[in-house]
Amino acid sequence: MQYRSQIQSWLKDHESEMLTDLGELIAVPSVRGKAQMSAPYGEYPAAALRLMLEKCEKYGFRTENVDFRAGCIDLDGKSAKLGILAHLDVVPAGEGWIHKPFEMTEEDGRLIGRGTSDDKGPAIAALYAMRAVKELGIPLQSGVQLIVGTDEECGSSDLEYYMQKKTLPPMVFTPDGDYPVITLEKGMARMEFSAQFEERGQIVSLRAGEVVNAVPAFAEAVLEGITIDEFLASRKTEYPGMSIGSFVDQYDCLHITIDGRSAHASTPEQGRNALTCLLELLSCVLGENAQAEAIRTLAKCFPHGETDGTHCNVRASDEISGALTLVLSVMEMDRKYLTAKCDTRFPTCTNGKAVTEGIAAAVRPLRTEVLMCDEPHHTDENSPFVQTLLHIYEEVTGNEGKCLAIGGGTYVHHIEGGVAFGAMFPDEDIHMHGAEEFIRKEAILLDSEMMALAITELCAEN
Repeated sequence: MQYRSQIQSWLKDHESEMLTDLGELIAVPSVRGKAQMSAPYGEYPAAALRLMLEKCEKYGFRTENVDFRAGCIDLDGKSAKLGILAHLDVVPAGEGWIHKPFEMTEEDGRLIGRGTSDDKGPAIAALYAMRAVKELGIPLQSGVQLIVGTDEECGSSDLEYYMQKKTLPPMVFTPDGDYPVITLEKGMARMEFSAQFEERGQIVSLRAGEVVNAVPAFAEAVLEGITIDEFLASRKTEYPGMSIGSFVDQYDCLHITIDGRSAHASTPEQGRNALTCLLELLSCVLGENAQAEAIRTLAKCFPHGETDGTHCNVRASDEISGALTLVLSVMEMDRKYLTAKCDTRFPTCTNGKAVTEGIAAAVRPLRTEVLMCDEPHHTDENSPFVQTLLHIYEEVTGNEGKCLAIGGGTYVHHIEGGVAFGAMFPDEDIHMHGAEEFIRKEAILLDSEMMALAITELCAEN
């Protein structure tokens, strides 16, 4: 790594400029909005892309705007061997902020603002890595492209479109995951269950969960024809960590509320599922009718506390990717209709067809629909590409470089041979997607240094 000290000095000299550029990008609230002419994902994602490309052109890079869905920034016009993939769109600010979410604030070595870590900070770090290599005159044999998208947070249709129009370099990494290097991502499937009832049941309403990819922390049901004493007498099990409430309203309807704990669907064991707790309670107190049959079917297939799909007959595990996870995460129900959704992450030893068909068979007679299904993504950890990134991480941080397997999906899930290289360091909570999202100033400089070294090590002259 003969150029490391030169890269470090260049980045230190340009630190203030880098932070200014990031602050201007953070000020664009690039949440997906209503499609407009020349703005397929809304006004602000398009504005963020335009601003990024303008900056890159100012620094002497050739750019291409791919129909305001994504952009390509070319380092030197040579045939590209390496692609760095980042995104400029962000999730909504949400509640709980102390600082202004779309005005970057520097405080105690942290850069606070929506998108500082996911993914505008790493995108700017990648730009400055390319600037460092270009302005230091480091000789390269092969070209490099920085590809920036604007719809990662809402399904990555930007990348799908880009790949239809352009050819990606043979090596691609995204700084939109974790360090050291993510080489394996489980498969992911989401399904919807539904039923329609002709006869009148005891459930007036039921609701739980807001998003399919999270353990629901709250669930509630309104019942008629059941007294509070009958409900309390039917409880056969204690539920540690769950808060269970019940009361009768002025119409003699019984209300049941459950408070649990949320967690990401890729790590459901860290949560306490309020919905599965409610289903078990209801299955013990309801009478015999179509509503009750549907409830008991779901309670049987998704027993409270189980996260590995055993009762749906899809349990699977392997050494490299770990165990399958399955979460019943969203449900709504009234007197006539039931809809529910589940999220599963499955290892490389099985496949989407086996998993979705297994779940569908288990929940019959409920109707099922597969909402999405992606097979696992796996890149060989012994490839020279991956080993080079691991070596760079070890040299720069002094920590062990190892490959990671995750239950979530990254921006490279559909790119053959793609990996995630950063930008979140181990055991660091940067409040991603939450209030007060931040990136450490030290971390963004390290990101840029490691990406510059990746360029020089992977694309340098022989």
